[in-house]
Amino acid sequence: MSFKKDDRVTLTIEDIGTGGEGIGKVDGYTLFIKDAIIGDKIEAKIIKAKKSYGYARLERLIEPSVDRVSPVCPVARQCGGCQIQEMSYEAQLKFKERLVEDNIKRIGKIDKFELCPIIGMEEPYRYRNKAQYPVGISKDGSIAMGFYAGRTHSIIPCVDCKIGAAENRYILEIIRSWMEQNNIMPYDEKSGQGLVRHVLIRTGYHTDEIMVCLVVNGNKLTDKHKESLVRRLTEVSTDSDISTEKSIASIMLNFNSDNTNVILGRKCETLWGKSYIEDFIGDVKYQISPLSFFQVNPRQTEKLYGKALEFADLSGAETVWDLYCGIGTISLFLAKKAKKVYGVEIVPQAIEDARNNAKINGIENTEFFVGKAEEVVPEFYEKMLHLSQDDSVSEEERRAALDSINPEVVVVDPPRKGCDESLIDTLVKMSPQRIVYVSCDSATLSRDLGILENKGYRTIKVQPVDQFSHTVHVETVCLLSKKP
Repeated sequence: MSFKKDDRVTLTIEDIGTGGEGIGKVDGYTLFIKDAIIGDKIEAKIIKAKKSYGYARLERLIEPSVDRVSPVCPVARQCGGCQIQEMSYEAQLKFKERLVEDNIKRIGKIDKFELCPIIGMEEPYRYRNKAQYPVGISKDGSIAMGFYAGRTHSIIPCVDCKIGAAENRYILEIIRSWMEQNNIMPYDEKSGQGLVRHVLIRTGYHTDEIMVCLVVNGNKLTDKHKESLVRRLTEVSTDSDISTEKSIASIMLNFNSDNTNVILGRKCETLWGKSYIEDFIGDVKYQISPLSFFQVNPRQTEKLYGKALEFADLSGAETVWDLYCGIGTISLFLAKKAKKVYGVEIVPQAIEDARNNAKINGIENTEFFVGKAEEVVPEFYEKMLHLSQDDSVSEEERRAALDSINPEVVVVDPPRKGCDESLIDTLVKMSPQRIVYVSCDSATLSRDLGILENKGYRTIKVQPVDQFSHTVHVETVCLLSKKP
């Protein structure tokens, strides 16, 4: 049976897609439907019809799923952030655990592994330590702050995101009031005019330090405006209506005049306080600037990294490589239990942060490299291999070179696209006893696990961790062991 646009159909949702849309079938024809969850029986209207699949809009909920709940956030349906807030948290965890297992079996073609129960959150709200709010103009001419609607750049006004820090709404209201009183206009993407593009707010989970950073279009903010902004933010207590001890420790400007979707520019200016805030993961301290990458859910990150450390099974005598190391979050975690840790990251600012974070923690057994992991590691491997075979250098130098390319453990935490095949080939040459793979995408993880299984490694344990409640994203840490 064929379907066309505007057809109305009745169906039951059987699964959830990568964008959070419900998936159901009518006479074998697959439909993707936003705001529908597994178990919903619905009436939907087809808005786009392809040959074998289509997209539809939820028109009527005939019979709600037993897992359906009322969203805590009033704009959950319009906002593009929390795709599955209509699903009970228990059901979210079951969905994510099943997603990881199914992908590894289907994509990786791996059947024998231990799937550990997903590590969920005690409180799945107010977990984000970072929020980036676009600023624009509403239809009525007022200043809008909030989040983009899914797949658009239309701002859904929302200053109290339920997965963000509670104090953010007070900070945003102060900035909105300051803009109105000083006639400071938001940035307009179409014309390229206006000043304030985004408000970035970071919060230290363990330190209670807050950073407020305005992303502005050029250098048009006067000294008078800067002074009044600092005065407003530092005079008003952000904890007047909430029982916390949080305080603003850093007020920054970030300059971005490019016609781009990239939020942050490369240049920052400190208006007040420090140019960073500090926070901890475990007992390791990190300095976090506006440009730093830092996990947005510190509570779950400690559990995730703790599991990675457990899988690494370090005794203090091991050499470890940490690929895609960012600002050294996992590297420094591992360094306290290892003999030597090498970290690789493509972003120069991140490596600068990693070296600084090692210094402030008194960690001296780390070495960090800037560049693509798939380029740095093979080049370093060949260089050290030649050095280890060079009779003109000392025995100690040859042994150290060999140790550096024969690690006991390699940790990889790649971007969503997974590991480059050349990097996997080099990993196999390095022949570590254990590989700890941390992933934010279970599909590319499963692909890479399948490749590693065919190249001499066995997947032992798989541990899903819910880092991002109310979204379809799930973190996973896996232990692979070299086959005998």
